[in-house]
Amino acid sequence: MQIDSYIAVTKAKTKLLDMIRNIDDRDDTIAITKNGIPKAVIMSMEQYEAMCETMEIMADEDIMKQMRTSIKDMQEKKPLVDLEDIL
Repeated sequence: MQIDSYIAVTKAKTKLLDMIRNIDDRDDTIAITKNGIPKAVIMSMEQYEAMCETMEIMADEDIMKQMRTSIKDMQEKKPLVDLEDIL
């Protein structure tokens, strides 16, 4: 995930309400800096939940193994399994 903009903590304090109002309208990630160093991030709840879900999937070794196998199969142009054949 990339940072779309940076704002100093002193400026963020005065603009916090506006930042929160606008965060759902955009998919931006805003870094809050202290002395020019990023210290915190503001993002929409939707972005945060998606990031957490992605991290859960990536932490699941079985799912990741299955995904790697599927990617390899697709790269090797192996035939895909039709859902109707399984049911």
